[in-house]
Amino acid sequence: MNNIFLFFGLSDQVSNVINYVISGLLILLVLIGIQLMSKVKTAKHGNRLSGLAMLFAIIVTLINVEIFTINNFWIIFLAILIGLVIGLIWAHRVKMIQMPQLVAVLNGIGGAASAIVGGFALLGIGAGTDYFSTVTSILAVIIGMITLTGSLVAGGKLHGVIKSKPVVLPFNKLITAILIILMFAVIADGIVGIIEDKLILLIITIIVSSLFGITFTIRVGGADMPITISLLNSLSGVAGAIAGLAIGDVLLVSIGGIIGASGLLLTQVMCKAMNKNLLDILLGKTTVNRKKEIVETKEVIDNEPMEEMDQVAVLKTAKNVIIVPGYGMAIAQAQHLVKTLADKLIANGANVKYAVHPVAGRMPGHMNVLLSEANVDYDDLYEMDDINPEFEKADVTIVIGANDVLNPAARNAEGTPIYGMPILNVDKCKKIIIFNYDLKPGYAGVDNPIYRRKHGLGLNLGNAADTLADILTKL
Repeated sequence: MNNIFLFFGLSDQVSNVINYVISGLLILLVLIGIQLMSKVKTAKHGNRLSGLAMLFAIIVTLINVEIFTINNFWIIFLAILIGLVIGLIWAHRVKMIQMPQLVAVLNGIGGAASAIVGGFALLGIGAGTDYFSTVTSILAVIIGMITLTGSLVAGGKLHGVIKSKPVVLPFNKLITAILIILMFAVIADGIVGIIEDKLILLIITIIVSSLFGITFTIRVGGADMPITISLLNSLSGVAGAIAGLAIGDVLLVSIGGIIGASGLLLTQVMCKAMNKNLLDILLGKTTVNRKKEIVETKEVIDNEPMEEMDQVAVLKTAKNVIIVPGYGMAIAQAQHLVKTLADKLIANGANVKYAVHPVAGRMPGHMNVLLSEANVDYDDLYEMDDINPEFEKADVTIVIGANDVLNPAARNAEGTPIYGMPILNVDKCKKIIIFNYDLKPGYAGVDNPIYRRKHGLGLNLGNAADTLADILTKL
């Protein structure tokens, strides 16, 4: 870009200022896009604006490196084309239910890109050889590789390729401690220079950080996966920002910082919503070595038969209805049937609200996106704190594939993964109709006492798409 400005007679100093101004404007556009994405009505525009800003950021970067003066520059454009084709294919083929896995993979790709930049910088390509450049290069590789391997494990768990249950390796704590010490050691070596061959240092850094990414993610259970996904998203941004420091790219530093900060804020929101400590999750304390406890409620009497409830009659006469969607709805892809059920209830004069727990599904906002796909009005979606006081007054609560987010065991089952987690107060509703695949515990592995309730409970077990379709024919 400097050469272009020099062509118009501008000094190198002025061209640098213009470059910073353009970078600042692009960063501002990204921030405006994020702000627009915080509201459903403007989310599409925000996404497009941020995407457009990133496109111009790529163009500015290519100009800054004087792309056409680089040998074999066509390889870069070929790589961009390949990435574009893959992105379009994924956008067309990936289903909404697979979005958590895709987000995990994209986080990993972001980490890999930063690790590649950091790796070349460590080898002295595109960066200086001073202590600052060396240390930031190593940090970019470490965080990038942790993000890559951790995201691949998380994606594997979400997709069912790897078991969602926590996996504790033999001597897990010792292995983790050794890996952390080794990562600090390679960072220190970037200063003292014991390992003179930078390629060997790079290989060691990649191996150590990759192993750490695997060991810390594989011991996180499915119940804590929303927090893990948010954290990995933040790490992908942090890796990018540090890679930008290594090569002196202010645009990469800024945008990476925005991603890192927003991801960290989201992680904090998720931790608060689940009453979890981030350090405990990273150390595997919340989903490992926890005993399952069956919590008996006062309402349960083992020898008392369950009262049959006429679900159709309840639904036809209900005036205040709350629908609680969960991951089972996503698996069954039943969101359109849920919308149809809500429309029928509204036609009968009912007031229908959707209660969305912050961590319902396998990633933040998962339920919101699925319900939006079914054209559910965003004004009908209520957050946990707003909807909880209304369960006692509701005529009926309809649960679609949800478990942990409404499990009352969270209030008193000490020592379990969900203990202390804020939940939807579904158990306080007079009548509950459940459309779940089975009565097994959710991802947290804790039995739900609602299933053993003897009064005001209707169970519809099996694929939610089938059971909902059946109830709709009766209405």
